[in-house]
Amino acid sequence: MEKIDKPLEAWRDELSDAQFHVCRLGGTERAFTGEYHDSKVPGIYHCACCDEALFDSDAKYDSGSGWPSYFQPVSAGVIAEKDDFSHGMQRIEVKCAKCDAHLGHVFPDGPRPTGLRYCINSVALKLVPR
Repeated sequence: MEKIDKPLEAWRDELSDAQFHVCRLGGTERAFTGEYHDSKVPGIYHCACCDEALFDSDAKYDSGSGWPSYFQPVSAGVIAEKDDFSHGMQRIEVKCAKCDAHLGHVFPDGPRPTGLRYCINSVALKLVPR
């Protein structure tokens, strides 16, 4: 996969204020406010910044967290992980491997078959319905 490397100002021109805040500055949308937190539309969720396919709706489930949650990405290598020690917590941040957009975090409390919960900001995603 070829990495996308753009200056922050170029991203600012291309994204909405909310997308820029979350995806490029590492912000978080409020729980239960995102467009996809309770969506049941079948399709593929793409990165809002670079359009890389990230999650399939078949891996989406209701975690009760208020953010869209998935137990796995569409394929290995589309998600990059980084240790995150912000806000007095130890978490694993997940980013788009292609453009480094902040997506959310992954936790080890998800359902089978992976036991993972990718907790993702809706604003970082774009659903392409089947």
